[in-house]
Amino acid sequence: MSLPSSSVSRRALLGGALGIGVAGALTACGNNSGLSGSKSGGSGGSGSGGKVSLDQWYHQYGETGTHEAAKRYAKEYTKADVTVTWVPATSEYDTKLTSALTGGKGPDCFESHLNRALVQAGEVEPLDDLIADVKDDFNADDLAANSLDGKLYAIPMIIDPQMVYYRKSLFSAKGIQPPTSLDDWISAAKELTGDKIKGLFMGNDANTTASPLISPLIAATGGTYLTDDHKCGIVWDKFGEALVKLRQFSTDKSLLLGAPQDWTNPDALDNQLCAMQWIGMWAVPQMTQAFSDDVGCFALPGLSSSDKPTVLKGGWNAMVNAKGAHVDAAKDFTKWLWVDNAKDQTDWALSYGFHIPPRKSVADKATKLQSGVAAESVKLNNQYGFGPNPDWTPAMTTALTDASTQIIGKKADPGPALAKAKKTIENELDKAFG
Repeated sequence: MSLPSSSVSRRALLGGALGIGVAGALTACGNNSGLSGSKSGGSGGSGSGGKVSLDQWYHQYGETGTHEAAKRYAKEYTKADVTVTWVPATSEYDTKLTSALTGGKGPDCFESHLNRALVQAGEVEPLDDLIADVKDDFNADDLAANSLDGKLYAIPMIIDPQMVYYRKSLFSAKGIQPPTSLDDWISAAKELTGDKIKGLFMGNDANTTASPLISPLIAATGGTYLTDDHKCGIVWDKFGEALVKLRQFSTDKSLLLGAPQDWTNPDALDNQLCAMQWIGMWAVPQMTQAFSDDVGCFALPGLSSSDKPTVLKGGWNAMVNAKGAHVDAAKDFTKWLWVDNAKDQTDWALSYGFHIPPRKSVADKATKLQSGVAAESVKLNNQYGFGPNPDWTPAMTTALTDASTQIIGKKADPGPALAKAKKTIENELDKAFG
């Protein structure tokens, strides 16, 4: 696997998992400028030999070979002429995609993360019919993350789970088992910390905020983003208690800070700067290259041993422009590539980066996922995966991030800090649902 070209781009991509509407991943964006292979006009048109012309947009993935692979898949398709547009940087991709869709010149097919604004604007086509015959071959939670009001608007392309990876030999030497509560995790990090190694790395700013953990902590404290009746599903007292506990990592001096690369890159674990690291499954090839079978993983522990552990899901999803010139042709292509085409789905997920193919039958046959820490990662994702909610907005995530910074970094009382976040979230829900 080729690692993300920058930790910033990977961090932005994680928005898919955080409900920001940007992770998982997800693969990283480069930093070139301009569009590659874009058209001057809107979507649709006539191709060679009277075929329909389709424009398919991707953000620029960081893994070597992905652009060539996307163009190869398009060329393999014989029912239409498909042009691949490769847009640099996730932030630029989102801006350009929104502008194109709003201006009526959007691509026929594109990858993104579902949000209610896309549906309300009539910019995405329902795709339930594309998976009708194989619906049970997708994880129900993955489909829910791509659905609104009972309709499916996106087909999952890759699943990118995040969890804790660790050196098994270091655990064994201390007689430590994978923790089943936050207190156990805190104790393990302290015990594993030595003169030349820290117990845990989860970001260079982990002593001031726990940004990678904010979303999974919602589930690890017994909550969810939103309830079925569009209410905030966070269990506020337990969520606050968990944030207060996270201060202890810093107090115990168990956190690695100032690492050369941030938490999205496995160099800290690979260079034996830490015993545990919060990171995505994308890093498994590099970690196993460094340590062979001495790498294990576990889900984020619950607040207590009675709370369910959590794995954070990211990913990208295929959509069809409902206002495009050739909606039916775009749907046919999307079904061919992201529903029917097991060969290319496996290639896309595992030949360049390291991700889980969304169809269960495809993932089950992927040899790279059948043993070692890769297989354990898939198992934990299936058991404890916590994915995005399309009604969760960027403002909601910002509110929780700000609260965590106050509670962890500034030792603020969790009550007032979370009350402010709760008010922001409720205001967002009032705007959306009244």
